[in-house]
This record gives sequence, structure tokens and C-alpha cells, in this order.
Amino acid sequence: MMQGADTQRVEGWPWRRAAITGASSGLGAALARELAAPGRVLHLAGRDAARLAATAAACRAAGAEVSETAFDVTDAAAASEWVGATGGLDLLIANAGTSAGTGGTREAPGQVARIFAVNLTGALNTIMPGLEMMRAQPPGPDGIRGRVAAIASIAAFVASPGAPAYSASKAALQRWTEATDATARQDGIRLHAICPGFIRTPMTAPNTFPMPLLMEPEEAARRTLTGIARGKARVVYPWPVYAAARLAGALPPNWLSRLPAKADSPPG
Repeated sequence: MMQGADTQRVEGWPWRRAAITGASSGLGAALARELAAPGRVLHLAGRDAARLAATAAACRAAGAEVSETAFDVTDAAAASEWVGATGGLDLLIANAGTSAGTGGTREAPGQVARIFAVNLTGALNTIMPGLEMMRAQPPGPDGIRGRVAAIASIAAFVASPGAPAYSASKAALQRWTEATDATARQDGIRLHAICPGFIRTPMTAPNTFPMPLLMEPEEAARRTLTGIARGKARVVYPWPVYAAARLAGALPPNWLSRLPAKADSPPG
């Protein structure tokens, strides 16, 4: 069913108006290309203007109406302005994120601050104004005013010694999203915590360790959108990696502290 006031027919996924941060590469770019179709309006954001323009061009070639805006999600004013300029959304995907590991040494304070600023505060900088806008929208035929998807990670379920700030920031985003979904439903809004495993992206490219069940961004995009369309509050994939993460997360902290702390970029 189509969401929002405008029920113009659009191909594929059931959202006419969608916005994506971090759309210049990786999963964000794949999500944009997967959604691109005649009749759909896409609002794309990213920090790299040149790569963002390439994503936008591919989406226009697929028939979508596209606007592109280059900004950093840590800029709360710019994020709020971007959301407001869309004029209304059926789906907002807070995808922008950053990652870094410890390399087996201590995690630098600046790295910790940047990871939290982008992965958690940056996501909320777009989600919060998005929620306010959606509350003012009329519900669609399915009773939903809008959907918000926050890209977390399977790393959210493990206190990884190799990437403390990354796993903690994604855990906070995942927990906040799922908890907020419970109350947002009263306003006719749904939130979805997306927790992928390893995806072949520029963020995971430096990794020198084996990445189990590494998937292409196109497959991850389809799994993400399928989970959202099915109304899942937690969209997690692939299941074997998730099961391993939950098992590792259940281990006593003293056991986890003995694991190697050399990861470059964890899942997600």
C-alpha cells in the first residue's frame, strides 16, 4: 500500500517519497539505486558531492525524480533544513556512518568522538526532524504516516574490543530506534533498526581479516527494504552472523577482553 497523501502509482517498493543519507557510496548508494523508478521522488544526501552526483545520475536514468544535497550529518542545522525541504516523506533512511578499529592499540579520543558524532548524533539529527514532519502528515491507506529506518549493525550486539566506539554507537542507535518504535506507533509512524553483517563497501575495503558471508551492497539493500516493507522493527541479516554475534555478546565481559583487538572495520 502507498503511504502519504499522494497515491500516484510507482514501481516496486511501496513508498513514493524517500530520503537517504550517506547516499554517495556503499549501502546508501545501493538503496538509492534499488528505490529508483518512475514515479518515485528521491532526496539524496552525502558528504562527497562528486560521488553523490554519480548516484543521483544513476537514479535519474532509472526514471526517478532526484534532488541531491551535500552536507555532513553532524551539522544539525543543515540536516534539519534538508529534511524540511523534502516537503514530506514516506521513508527516511538514516544511513550515514563511519567506522574505525583500534588496530590492536588504544582508541584515540578524537576517533571516539567522531564515530559517536556521526553514527549516533548524526543519525538523530535527521531522524528527529523527520519524525516531527511525519507526525503532521496524513496517514496513508495502511494507517502509516511515515517510516524511519536507522542503519545500525550486527556489531551492535557485541562489545567488540577491536572497535569499541563503533559497536557502542551502533548499539545505542539500535536500542533507541527499537524503543522509540513502540511509542511512535501511537502517532502512526514506524521505526526500523537495520542491523546488517559485512557488506562490500569502501568502509570494509581496508579489512585484512576474513569477513564471513560478505555480501554485495545490492543484496543488502534488497534485504533492508524487504524487512522495512514487512514491518519488522529489527531487520537483521545474515542470520548465521547474527547468531554468532548474539552468542559472543552473551559471553562474560572478561572472556571478550581476551579476544583480538585488531579489527579495522566491524560488520555493517
